[in-house]
Amino acid sequence: MFHTAYARRGLVVAPHHLAAQAGLAVLREGGDAIEATVAAAAVSAVVSPHMGGLGGDGFWLIQEPGRTPIAIDAAGVAGRQVSAELYRGRGLSECPGRGPLACNTVAGALAGWSSALAVSRGWGGRLPLRRLLEEAICHARDGVPVSAGQAKTMAAEVGELRFEPAFGRVYLPGGKRQQPGTPMVQAALARCLERLAAAGLDDFYRGDVGAALAVDLGAAGSPLIAEDLADHYAQLVEPLSVRVAGATVYSLPPPTQGLASLMILGLFDRLAVAEAETTAHIHGLIEATKHAIRVRDGYLTDPFYMTVEARDFLLPEVLGEVAAVIEPGRAWPWSSSVESGGSVWLGAVDAAGRTVSAMQSLGWGFGSGVMLERTGVVWHNRGVSFSLLPAAVNALISGRRPFHTLNPMLAVFNDGRVMALGAMGGRGQPQSQATVFSRYASFGQDLQAAVTAPRWTLGVRHRPGAADLKLESRFAPELIEALRAVGHPLELVEPFSDLIDPVGAVVRHASGTIEAAADPRSEGAIAAW
Repeated sequence: MFHTAYARRGLVVAPHHLAAQAGLAVLREGGDAIEATVAAAAVSAVVSPHMGGLGGDGFWLIQEPGRTPIAIDAAGVAGRQVSAELYRGRGLSECPGRGPLACNTVAGALAGWSSALAVSRGWGGRLPLRRLLEEAICHARDGVPVSAGQAKTMAAEVGELRFEPAFGRVYLPGGKRQQPGTPMVQAALARCLERLAAAGLDDFYRGDVGAALAVDLGAAGSPLIAEDLADHYAQLVEPLSVRVAGATVYSLPPPTQGLASLMILGLFDRLAVAEAETTAHIHGLIEATKHAIRVRDGYLTDPFYMTVEARDFLLPEVLGEVAAVIEPGRAWPWSSSVESGGSVWLGAVDAAGRTVSAMQSLGWGFGSGVMLERTGVVWHNRGVSFSLLPAAVNALISGRRPFHTLNPMLAVFNDGRVMALGAMGGRGQPQSQATVFSRYASFGQDLQAAVTAPRWTLGVRHRPGAADLKLESRFAPELIEALRAVGHPLELVEPFSDLIDPVGAVVRHASGTIEAAADPRSEGAIAAW
């Protein structure tokens, strides 16, 4: 039913077929993997506006054959007028997830595109920005059919999104939810993209677009101001890494949860599980996840404010000590919850073997729900992860970056393979990535089979009283019963459940063949040349 895609000249994986096709068109015209990813990201912002628009944040891993990956942190910081007192003064005990007060951190995604394109220019990248944004402009101006995923997100969250007039005119015309296939025109967003194509991405922060954003943010009631936008630049950072299964696996450092993804892999590797899809395999991953989440929730935030070094948790001796606590016949007691969310993962490989693993997101579906009328930009709500308690790990402070769920992965294998991997969801991303990676790298499963096979998720509560651990019902009955027997309270969910974070993966083999898999749980697509 689902088949691996192969290519030689280039390949793009994206959460929407039009985004994947836009990236492929750039590769066909001689563009590199970064240029293709920017084109796909721009189209994603138009065709998947509930997941990853211009008003969100982003993170990149970029690998050139034979070199250590480059990591880009494009997370925005809390504005200079943002403080816990601001929210307490409005009678709030926590940062809101919707509305203008949820627009409290700068949108960093386009600064990430800019930094990535600077790397591309160093490779000899030559395609003009106007070409990279061309298809996104066309889809926004002429209209694009509403996807099933967008319609489903709106149906689930419409009650929280009706309040904002500009947003409603585009995404709830006439006060009614758009059905899948309904043409959707985003004229203001098209004009914004046209301006950026002519003036450059910097204009989003320090030009006419930035000025328009600041005016509309202020009019809406956001505490962000023009100076907050003008101060923002993406950062090149040193990626975290761990050695497992004959590969060095990389992810982003804090404020992302990349450490959790790598810890799960490092802990599971030390359990020396011999066979896939056994109790030892799934139980081992679940228990490793519990320990990684405990570290994530206890320490991870903007690294400037951290009291420990994230990479210390990946030291072999530390991983060994934690793995020794995991018992093969007993589940560790657990109670937690996971935030919902949606994100865009993009993977690309070009003919020269350069590989990109990138993510961008608005946070929750449609982010804050605030559309800025002059630009058509919907602002994200990543600041919802801040706490108003001064002693909290992720306490709200002006100039601070919030905790981020986004954590694209990239692995370089000893045999020359390079893998780009990403899960599109919220805090559950690390467990989905680890499950797919273990199947492929530790047990040699086919890439598409590793993505398609039944998965589990820990911490998603879709209704009161539901078990923390969810398993797709496609798991073998004997495995399900064995997990119950070792103490896992669990609940079965439907096959290909949307409670499970979708995963995308690309592998470039040493031979030059490029292999990719898209998740049937999503609307993702592969475009290959």
